Amino acid sequence: MLTEILKEKTSADHLLYVSMKYTKTCDVILNLIARWKSMMEISFDAMLDRAKEEKIIPALPTNPKQKIEYMRQYFKKQKATQEALALYIFFKRVPELQKTREGEFRKNVCLKVIEPGKTTEINLEKLKEYSEILERFISEVKLFLHS
Repeated sequence: MLTEILKEKTSADHLLYVSMKYTKTCDVILNLIARWKSMMEISFDAMLDRAKEEKIIPALPTNPKQKIEYMRQYFKKQKATQEALALYIFFKRVPELQKTREGEFRKNVCLKVIEPGKTTEINLEKLKEYSEILERFISEVKLFLHS
């Protein structure tokens, strides 16, 4: 499981640090978000499997919504996990939300994600913030899986 997580992370890092540097398009941002979402799903599954083995949780969740609830409930003391969970919920909603593209092929490329009552601007700075949150989360996942 950990090798799959690290493989997804490596692909996401490549998108962020290489593809984004040369193309600067919103499609790369969307692909990066999808890759991060996939990495978090694999991580959540691995953590829940481990928690089940250690009898921390009564049973494995059967649907995605239940997975999120289990992660919230049983890992509430792990700050990085809770931050990543909030990010995951946002990333999960991005494909169905309205989006506008600005400054493509330029230094200030920006994908605006329009939610009811709020607009989130995803630019290079925001992507770096997300990357730091996920870096802390992956460190926490490694510790949990190796303990």
